[in-house]
Amino acid sequence: MLWIVDKYYTDRVSELFIERVYKMEEKKNILTYEGLKAYEDELHDLKVVKRAEVAERIKEAREQGDLSENAEYDAAKDEQRDIEARIEELEKILKNAEVVVDEDVDLDKVSVGAKVKLLDVAADEEIQYSIVGSSEANSLKGKISNESPVGKALIGAKVGEEVTVETQMGEFTYKVLEIVRK
Repeated sequence: MLWIVDKYYTDRVSELFIERVYKMEEKKNILTYEGLKAYEDELHDLKVVKRAEVAERIKEAREQGDLSENAEYDAAKDEQRDIEARIEELEKILKNAEVVVDEDVDLDKVSVGAKVKLLDVAADEEIQYSIVGSSEANSLKGKISNESPVGKALIGAKVGEEVTVETQMGEFTYKVLEIVRK
């Protein structure tokens, strides 16, 4: 099958693609100071320690001879590629980082950088979340993104207010009990 695409269409698709990539790169990464420090430490470790370790493994694998059938060499090159990709990702996050200063967190309402104690109305159970930027979110550690359904619904809520959240698992209602700094 032959596809004929006019110049206007290809130019418009290119413009949209470039615009989307530009917006992705310019997106601010909201981080707490704790998150910033963790990313900086990880980046330093990757650049200083991991790069050197992998370079040494590649050197040792090269010394073994034929690289075409050398599994150690292939594994080390794969790890090197992964490390470089993670370094690039971390540098992009840090380049566009916007750090939330603990002292500037408004305790009158839920905001990024705050820890919030909630009452799950239906389950009559207290839960606690730290509101963080999307790159820092980790639900297993009680850190939810300000961009998640629950995070979005909670932002701006005050103590005593009830917030209803529509999620993939259904509708939940939370009552804000307390807002503190992390």
